Amino acid sequence: METLAKNPKKDKDSSKLEISMRPIPYLPHTNEDRKEMFDFLGIKSMDDLLKSIPEELRSFELNIPDGKSEIEITEEFRKLSNKNVSLAEQISFCGGGVYHRYIPSVVNEIISKGEFYTAYTPYQPEVSQGTLQAIYEFQSLVCNLTGMDAANASVYDGSTAVVEAALMACRITKRKKILVAKNINPEAIQVCKTYSWGLNLELEFMDFENGVIDLEKLKLHIDEETACFVISYPNFAGCIEPVSKIAEIVHSKGALLVSNVDLINLAVLKSPKESGIDIAAGDGQSLGNFSNYGGPHVGFISCLKDSVRQLPGRIVGLTKDIEGKRAFTLTLQTREQHIRREHATSNICTNQSLNALAVLVYLAYMGPQGLKKIAEISLNRAHYLAEKLTKDIKNCKLAFNAPFFSEFVLEIPISASKLIAILSKENILPGLDLNEIDGYKTNQVLVSVTEINNMEQINYFVERLKKLFS
Repeated sequence: METLAKNPKKDKDSSKLEISMRPIPYLPHTNEDRKEMFDFLGIKSMDDLLKSIPEELRSFELNIPDGKSEIEITEEFRKLSNKNVSLAEQISFCGGGVYHRYIPSVVNEIISKGEFYTAYTPYQPEVSQGTLQAIYEFQSLVCNLTGMDAANASVYDGSTAVVEAALMACRITKRKKILVAKNINPEAIQVCKTYSWGLNLELEFMDFENGVIDLEKLKLHIDEETACFVISYPNFAGCIEPVSKIAEIVHSKGALLVSNVDLINLAVLKSPKESGIDIAAGDGQSLGNFSNYGGPHVGFISCLKDSVRQLPGRIVGLTKDIEGKRAFTLTLQTREQHIRREHATSNICTNQSLNALAVLVYLAYMGPQGLKKIAEISLNRAHYLAEKLTKDIKNCKLAFNAPFFSEFVLEIPISASKLIAILSKENILPGLDLNEIDGYKTNQVLVSVTEINNMEQINYFVERLKKLFS
């Protein structure tokens, strides 16, 4: 294979560049090809080519079976897939950031359209108006639910969204200390540790009491060096924090309040803006996206108008074209692909446009009343289940007395891992084992209820635990 290569040497008699033909090496398929490549590289053997790789890493054989036909491969994958057990075949009370909710068929019908399914970054607005409008509407609905003035066109997931929101606060306040509540999602805590280490930021964690933040201890921990306090609303344990009171304490020190929020719950709860939250971030997985092996996810960040220039990721704006017609375009482009890397608001801000579109279709289809009904069903059934478990089974109790929404921490007479091992054999997933998460106990399990969990499932779960612990 040959290609044109520009020679930067200038001709003595002219300013033209010389254009020469030279061979470019490619993947060798025959011994002759291999020799040609070796000669080009100035080496004698494949060992010379791979000498930078340690011997122990290249002295092994790949156990790869012989090639198969399409029919045989299809059958092989069918057998593998049959080992999986889908949530449709189980009773699941798992949550903690990934939720099994009903997805209307219209969601997949729309996001599977080729113009959406294969679209990438809409850098050319003149040929991407449909994609840009969809993203703009996603931003608009996020703003409607959070009460904020602006939202970005999604980021990777909820955990990175929360951390990016905290970094926004550091840039806005010009402070380097981040205070994080220990009762937010543990995945977000891990990402906070990674980011703060890489950026030389000071990271402190705040313990919780009875499931929520202790206001008196918060007053002692937060100071004039703190850029923000990061909470979750509701938190990882499902409890509802006294957000307005927390906001007063945080703002008294000139810091910002950053909160992870759930868009479905906001159909019932007071909006982040009304509660005093400065930057609201979260994950849209539960709105139109399946819980496939823990994903896919789509993070979002929303903020007040004064902070919009610090929003990471893409932002779609509404404007007018030269004919005065409505038009959409990427605006305030502060990603590392658009400006100098050191000035970018974020260097890791993968955009989940397809998943954001699923959120948009879900919200548009449900509407305000539908979304509120979904939230109320989850809320009411969770409280019904918690009451049945604690009243009908003497060895079960709630770990915390704080108000909760649709998730709660259940304390049981055996380890959570043992309970999960027993019930999973019966296709019942009782919740998440909290054993290895800081602040929780071995015998505590996080139970989540959605509209998928009907009353028959809930009552069966109660009866099963009653027999197990009697």
